[in-house]
Amino acid sequence: MAEKDIMEKTLESHADVFADIINVLLFHGERIIQEEELEEKAPRFVYKTDGKIRETERDVVKQWKKDSLCIACIGVENHTSPDLDMPLRVLGYDGAEYRAQLLKEGQKQRYPVVTVVLYFGYDRRWGEAATLGERLYIPKKLKPYVNEYKINLFEIAYLSDDQLSLFESDFWIVADYFVQMRKNGDYQPTVRQIRHVQETLDLLSVLTGDSRFEEAYNEKEGGIHNMCEVLDWIEKKGREEGIKEGIEQGILSERERMIQMIYKRGYSVEQISEIVEMPEQAVKLIVGEPVII
Repeated sequence: MAEKDIMEKTLESHADVFADIINVLLFHGERIIQEEELEEKAPRFVYKTDGKIRETERDVVKQWKKDSLCIACIGVENHTSPDLDMPLRVLGYDGAEYRAQLLKEGQKQRYPVVTVVLYFGYDRRWGEAATLGERLYIPKKLKPYVNEYKINLFEIAYLSDDQLSLFESDFWIVADYFVQMRKNGDYQPTVRQIRHVQETLDLLSVLTGDSRFEEAYNEKEGGIHNMCEVLDWIEKKGREEGIKEGIEQGILSERERMIQMIYKRGYSVEQISEIVEMPEQAVKLIVGEPVII
Protein backbone atom coordinates (compact mmCIF):
# COMPACT_ATOMS: atom_id res chain seq x y z
CA MET A 1 0.00 0.00 0.00
CA ALA A 2 1.36 3.42 -0.94
CA GLU A 3 2.77 5.29 2.07
CA LYS A 4 1.70 2.43 4.31
CA ASP A 5 1.59 3.33 7.96
CA ILE A 6 3.06 0.59 10.16
CA MET A 7 0.95 0.27 13.29
CA GLU A 8 1.52 -2.03 16.25
CA LYS A 9 -1.88 -3.63 15.84
CA THR A 10 -4.04 -3.09 12.79
CA LEU A 11 -7.78 -3.55 12.59
CA GLU A 12 -7.41 -6.54 10.28
CA SER A 13 -5.12 -8.35 12.72
CA HIS A 14 -8.03 -8.81 15.14
CA ALA A 15 -9.32 -12.36 14.72
CA ASP A 16 -12.99 -11.36 14.53
CA VAL A 17 -12.28 -8.84 11.76
CA PHE A 18 -9.92 -11.11 9.84
CA ALA A 19 -12.39 -14.02 9.92
CA ASP A 20 -15.21 -11.69 8.85
CA ILE A 21 -13.26 -10.39 5.83
CA ILE A 22 -12.38 -13.88 4.63
CA ASN A 23 -15.83 -15.34 5.26
CA VAL A 24 -17.55 -12.55 3.33
CA LEU A 25 -15.14 -12.21 0.42
CA LEU A 26 -14.19 -15.86 -0.11
CA PHE A 27 -17.20 -17.75 1.25
CA HIS A 28 -20.00 -15.29 0.41
CA GLY A 29 -20.87 -14.68 4.06
CA GLU A 30 -20.93 -18.30 5.20
CA ARG A 31 -19.14 -18.50 8.56
CA ILE A 32 -16.58 -21.11 7.50
CA ILE A 33 -13.70 -19.71 9.58
CA GLN A 34 -14.20 -19.09 13.30
CA GLU A 35 -12.05 -16.47 14.99
CA GLU A 36 -10.80 -18.97 17.61
CA GLU A 37 -9.38 -21.07 14.74
CA LEU A 38 -7.00 -18.30 13.66
CA GLU A 39 -3.44 -18.19 14.91
CA GLU A 40 -1.03 -15.27 14.69
CA LYS A 41 1.81 -15.61 12.22
CA ALA A 42 4.76 -13.26 11.87
CA PRO A 43 4.21 -11.05 8.79
CA ARG A 44 7.94 -10.74 8.12
CA PHE A 45 9.81 -13.24 5.92
CA VAL A 46 13.57 -13.60 5.76
CA TYR A 47 15.12 -15.07 2.62
CA LYS A 48 18.49 -15.31 0.90
CA THR A 49 19.20 -14.02 -2.60
CA ASP A 50 22.40 -12.96 -4.35
CA GLY A 51 24.28 -14.17 -1.31
CA LYS A 52 22.51 -11.66 0.93
CA ILE A 53 19.87 -12.02 3.63
CA ARG A 54 16.78 -9.99 2.79
CA GLU A 55 13.33 -9.63 4.26
CA THR A 56 9.85 -8.71 3.15
CA GLU A 57 6.85 -7.79 5.24
CA ARG A 58 3.19 -8.51 4.61
CA ASP A 59 0.26 -6.53 5.96
CA VAL A 60 -1.52 -9.30 7.90
CA VAL A 61 -1.09 -13.07 7.78
CA LYS A 62 -2.66 -15.83 9.89
CA GLN A 63 -2.81 -19.61 10.03
CA TRP A 64 -6.21 -21.29 10.00
CA LYS A 65 -6.09 -24.31 12.29
CA LYS A 66 -8.50 -26.99 13.44
CA ASP A 67 -7.52 -29.41 16.20
CA SER A 68 -3.86 -28.29 15.84
CA LEU A 69 -3.99 -29.21 12.13
CA CYS A 70 -3.15 -26.31 9.80
CA ILE A 71 -5.84 -25.93 7.15
CA ALA A 72 -4.34 -22.93 5.35
CA CYS A 73 -2.15 -19.85 5.62
CA ILE A 74 -4.08 -16.72 4.67
CA GLY A 75 -2.66 -13.25 4.08
CA VAL A 76 -4.30 -9.87 3.49
CA GLU A 77 -2.66 -7.05 1.53
CA ASN A 78 -4.06 -3.49 1.45
CA HIS A 79 -3.67 -1.10 -1.47
CA THR A 80 -4.97 2.41 -2.07
CA SER A 81 -3.62 2.66 -5.61
CA PRO A 82 -3.29 0.07 -8.42
CA ASP A 83 -0.04 -1.88 -8.54
CA LEU A 84 1.02 -3.25 -11.92
CA ASP A 85 3.39 -5.76 -10.30
CA MET A 86 0.92 -7.15 -7.76
CA PRO A 87 0.80 -10.63 -9.36
CA LEU A 88 4.58 -10.89 -8.94
CA ARG A 89 4.42 -9.65 -5.34
CA VAL A 90 1.69 -12.12 -4.40
CA LEU A 91 3.58 -14.94 -6.10
CA GLY A 92 6.61 -13.98 -4.00
CA TYR A 93 4.60 -13.91 -0.76
CA ASP A 94 2.96 -17.26 -1.44
CA GLY A 95 6.22 -18.82 -2.64
CA ALA A 96 7.97 -17.78 0.57
CA GLU A 97 5.25 -19.53 2.60
CA TYR A 98 5.56 -22.72 0.58
CA ARG A 99 9.33 -22.63 0.91
CA ALA A 100 8.93 -22.31 4.69
CA GLN A 101 6.91 -25.54 4.64
CA LEU A 102 9.69 -27.30 2.74
CA LEU A 103 12.22 -26.26 5.38
CA LYS A 104 10.22 -27.78 8.26
CA GLU A 105 11.73 -31.15 9.01
CA GLY A 106 9.34 -33.99 9.69
CA GLN A 107 6.28 -32.14 8.44
CA LYS A 108 4.39 -34.41 6.09
CA GLN A 109 1.19 -32.46 5.61
CA ARG A 110 1.34 -29.47 3.28
CA TYR A 111 -1.33 -26.78 3.31
CA PRO A 112 -2.44 -24.11 0.83
CA VAL A 113 -1.45 -20.46 0.95
CA VAL A 114 -4.05 -17.85 0.02
CA THR A 115 -3.46 -14.11 -0.36
CA VAL A 116 -6.33 -11.64 -0.53
CA VAL A 117 -5.67 -8.19 -2.02
CA LEU A 118 -7.98 -5.42 -0.79
CA TYR A 119 -8.07 -2.36 -3.05
CA PHE A 120 -9.60 0.75 -1.45
CA GLY A 121 -9.45 3.19 -4.35
CA TYR A 122 -12.87 4.66 -5.13
CA ASP A 123 -12.13 7.21 -7.85
CA ARG A 124 -10.92 4.60 -10.33
CA ARG A 125 -11.00 0.83 -10.78
CA TRP A 126 -7.93 -1.37 -10.32
CA GLY A 127 -7.36 -1.60 -14.08
CA GLU A 128 -3.94 -3.25 -13.73
CA ALA A 129 -2.80 -6.83 -14.13
CA ALA A 130 -4.70 -9.36 -12.02
CA THR A 131 -2.85 -12.39 -13.39
CA LEU A 132 0.79 -13.19 -14.01
CA GLY A 133 0.11 -13.65 -17.71
CA GLU A 134 -1.27 -10.11 -17.98
CA ARG A 135 1.95 -8.71 -16.51
CA LEU A 136 4.45 -10.68 -18.57
CA TYR A 137 5.44 -10.50 -22.19
CA ILE A 138 5.35 -14.15 -23.19
CA PRO A 139 6.50 -15.35 -26.64
CA LYS A 140 3.70 -17.24 -28.36
CA LYS A 141 5.67 -20.48 -28.58
CA LEU A 142 6.48 -20.34 -24.87
CA LYS A 143 3.00 -19.46 -23.62
CA PRO A 144 1.73 -23.07 -23.17
CA TYR A 145 4.55 -23.73 -20.70
CA VAL A 146 4.18 -20.63 -18.49
CA ASN A 147 2.01 -21.34 -15.46
CA GLU A 148 -0.76 -18.84 -14.84
CA TYR A 149 -1.11 -17.19 -11.44
CA LYS A 150 -3.97 -14.93 -10.44
CA ILE A 151 -4.45 -12.63 -7.50
CA ASN A 152 -7.59 -12.67 -5.34
CA LEU A 153 -8.46 -9.02 -5.85
CA PHE A 154 -11.41 -7.33 -4.17
CA GLU A 155 -12.26 -3.70 -4.92
CA ILE A 156 -13.83 -2.66 -1.61
CA ALA A 157 -15.43 0.56 -2.89
CA TYR A 158 -17.19 -1.45 -5.61
CA LEU A 159 -18.76 -4.10 -3.39
CA SER A 160 -22.50 -4.53 -3.88
CA ASP A 161 -24.99 -3.62 -1.17
CA ASP A 162 -25.65 -7.33 -0.66
CA GLN A 163 -21.94 -8.01 -0.13
CA LEU A 164 -21.61 -5.04 2.20
CA SER A 165 -24.50 -6.24 4.35
CA LEU A 166 -22.70 -9.53 5.06
CA PHE A 167 -19.94 -7.94 7.17
CA GLU A 168 -20.48 -8.32 10.91
CA SER A 169 -17.25 -6.81 12.23
CA ASP A 170 -15.85 -3.26 12.28
CA PHE A 171 -14.64 -3.84 8.72
CA TRP A 172 -18.19 -3.00 7.64
CA ILE A 173 -17.58 0.59 8.79
CA VAL A 174 -14.44 0.86 6.66
CA ALA A 175 -16.04 -0.77 3.62
CA ASP A 176 -19.20 1.32 3.98
CA TYR A 177 -17.14 4.52 4.00
CA PHE A 178 -15.47 3.69 0.67
CA VAL A 179 -18.66 2.42 -0.97
CA GLN A 180 -20.45 5.66 -0.05
CA MET A 181 -17.55 7.80 -1.26
CA ARG A 182 -17.56 5.98 -4.58
CA LYS A 183 -21.33 6.24 -5.01
CA ASN A 184 -22.03 9.70 -3.63
CA GLY A 185 -18.71 11.49 -3.24
CA ASP A 186 -19.73 12.01 0.38
CA TYR A 187 -20.13 10.01 3.58
CA GLN A 188 -23.16 9.79 5.85
CA PRO A 189 -22.10 8.29 9.21
CA THR A 190 -23.90 5.61 11.18
CA VAL A 191 -24.61 5.09 14.87
CA ARG A 192 -23.46 1.48 14.62
CA GLN A 193 -21.14 0.80 17.56
CA ILE A 194 -17.43 0.43 16.84
CA ARG A 195 -15.76 -2.41 18.74
CA HIS A 196 -12.11 -1.71 17.88
CA VAL A 197 -12.29 2.07 17.86
CA GLN A 198 -8.63 3.04 17.67
CA GLU A 199 -7.74 0.45 15.04
CA THR A 200 -10.77 1.33 12.88
CA LEU A 201 -9.98 5.06 12.90
CA ASP A 202 -6.25 4.44 12.43
CA LEU A 203 -7.00 2.32 9.34
CA LEU A 204 -9.32 4.98 7.92
CA SER A 205 -6.61 7.60 8.49
CA VAL A 206 -4.04 5.46 6.68
CA LEU A 207 -6.30 4.53 3.76
CA THR A 208 -7.71 8.03 3.20
CA GLY A 209 -4.64 10.07 4.14
CA ASP A 210 -6.91 12.08 6.46
CA SER A 211 -5.36 12.33 9.94
CA ARG A 212 -8.57 13.73 11.43
CA PHE A 213 -9.95 10.22 11.96
CA GLU A 214 -6.98 9.38 14.15
CA GLU A 215 -7.10 12.80 15.86
CA ALA A 216 -10.76 12.28 16.76
CA TYR A 217 -9.84 9.18 18.75
CA ASN A 218 -6.93 10.87 20.48
CA GLU A 219 -8.58 14.20 21.28
CA LYS A 220 -12.35 13.79 21.71
CA GLU A 221 -13.38 13.98 25.34
CA GLY A 222 -15.49 11.04 26.46
CA GLY A 223 -14.16 8.81 23.73
CA ILE A 224 -15.59 7.63 20.41
CA HIS A 225 -18.39 5.08 20.06
CA ASN A 226 -19.59 5.45 16.47
CA MET A 227 -18.91 7.31 13.24
CA CYS A 228 -21.55 9.96 13.97
CA GLU A 229 -19.42 11.09 16.91
CA VAL A 230 -16.32 11.10 14.67
CA LEU A 231 -17.94 13.34 12.07
CA ASP A 232 -19.41 15.62 14.76
CA TRP A 233 -15.93 16.09 16.24
CA ILE A 234 -14.41 16.75 12.81
CA GLU A 235 -17.06 19.37 12.02
CA LYS A 236 -16.63 21.03 15.42
CA LYS A 237 -12.85 21.12 15.02
CA GLY A 238 -13.28 22.61 11.54
CA ARG A 239 -15.49 25.38 12.90
CA GLU A 240 -13.04 26.12 15.71
CA GLU A 241 -10.12 26.29 13.29
CA GLY A 242 -12.15 28.53 10.97
CA ILE A 243 -12.94 30.91 13.83
CA LYS A 244 -9.29 30.93 14.89
CA GLU A 245 -8.17 31.61 11.32
CA GLY A 246 -10.73 34.42 11.03
CA ILE A 247 -9.48 36.02 14.24
CA GLU A 248 -5.88 35.76 13.04
CA GLN A 249 -6.84 37.31 9.71
CA GLY A 250 -8.66 40.10 11.56
CA ILE A 251 -5.59 40.82 13.62
CA LEU A 252 -3.47 40.83 10.50
CA SER A 253 -5.88 43.22 8.77
CA GLU A 254 -5.73 45.59 11.75
CA ARG A 255 -1.94 45.38 11.68
CA GLU A 256 -1.92 46.07 7.95
CA ARG A 257 -4.05 49.20 8.43
CA MET A 258 -1.70 50.39 11.18
CA ILE A 259 1.37 49.81 8.99
CA GLN A 260 -0.17 51.73 6.10
CA MET A 261 -1.09 54.62 8.42
CA ILE A 262 2.43 54.83 9.87
CA TYR A 263 3.92 54.65 6.39
CA LYS A 264 1.76 57.58 5.23
CA ARG A 265 3.08 59.62 8.16
CA GLY A 266 6.60 59.33 6.75
CA TYR A 267 8.08 56.35 8.57
CA SER A 268 10.50 54.27 6.49
CA VAL A 269 10.05 50.55 5.80
CA GLU A 270 13.06 49.84 8.02
CA GLN A 271 11.54 51.79 10.93
CA ILE A 272 8.14 50.15 10.54
CA SER A 273 9.79 46.74 10.38
CA GLU A 274 11.37 47.34 13.80
CA ILE A 275 8.18 48.77 15.32
CA VAL A 276 5.83 45.92 14.29
CA GLU A 277 8.54 43.21 14.32
CA MET A 278 7.91 42.08 10.75
CA PRO A 279 10.38 41.38 7.93
CA GLU A 280 11.00 44.32 5.65
CA GLN A 281 9.85 42.35 2.62
CA ALA A 282 6.46 41.78 4.26
CA VAL A 283 6.13 45.48 5.13
CA LYS A 284 6.95 46.44 1.54
CA LEU A 285 4.17 44.18 0.26
CA ILE A 286 1.68 45.84 2.63
CA VAL A 287 2.63 49.40 1.77
CA GLY A 288 2.99 48.72 -1.96
CA GLU A 289 6.72 49.20 -2.38
CA PRO A 290 8.47 46.98 -4.93
CA VAL A 291 9.86 43.77 -3.53
CA ILE A 292 13.11 42.42 -4.92
CA ILE A 293 13.26 38.63 -4.82
